Amino acid sequence: MNLSFDVKLADRYTSPSQKAKILTESWVNSQIYCPNCGYIDLNKYKNNKPVADFYCSNCKEDYELKSKKDKMGNRILDGAYGTMVERLKSENNPSFFFLNYNIKNYEVQNFIVIPKHFFTPEIIIKRNQGLPDRPNYIMCSINLSLIPQSGKIFYIKDKKIESKEKILANWHKTLFLRESKKIELRGWILDIMNCIDKLGKKEFSLNEIYNFENILSKKYPENKHVKDKIRQQLQFLRDKGYLEFSSRGNYRLT
Repeated sequence: MNLSFDVKLADRYTSPSQKAKILTESWVNSQIYCPNCGYIDLNKYKNNKPVADFYCSNCKEDYELKSKKDKMGNRILDGAYGTMVERLKSENNPSFFFLNYNIKNYEVQNFIVIPKHFFTPEIIIKRNQGLPDRPNYIMCSINLSLIPQSGKIFYIKDKKIESKEKILANWHKTLFLRESKKIELRGWILDIMNCIDKLGKKEFSLNEIYNFENILSKKYPENKHVKDKIRQQLQFLRDKGYLEFSSRGNYRLT
């Protein structure tokens, strides 16, 4: 995989945003394979396609590209807030590619894919005001910090290229989340995944997850049986192969 952009492709453009669009999209088109099926040739949609930027002709997965020079950070600017929320509720919402590059040498630093089943309205942050010339056009940003680590699949991390086998395995590891068609049902599962991430270790106990009871109770005030819900979600994650029992009351990430 070549981490450098082909800068000659943007020679005839003067706008920095146009140049960035041409270079980043061309790089993805030539270097990135589908994380769902491994097909090596992603296709680019025609410009201004409202749903996505790329699609896989083999498995029909859609992907939208977001690029940022210098550091990526935890928040990525996106388009209209209302449009984004509606897309999350639809069947054809895309997964997202996030590309971070060095503007000095036009070289990719990080490239990740976040599967669409990790997106919920909670991670879409509404901006306080519209554009100067369009005050009613309220934009949004995507809060990456609310997405579990298993939902951030790196192709490239700090210029280090991950193996194709690892990327495909990480993608398929969480496809069970698509079984929950309603976003609200996925919310609890993703919350428990985030709680596990916060522990910062591969093996943990049920009691350690119980320590998040107060936080989850505030988020779900109508649920009066939070500990029962925690156990239910851990059992679900175990049944799907995301976790395994190491001993009574203890779990291990697979």
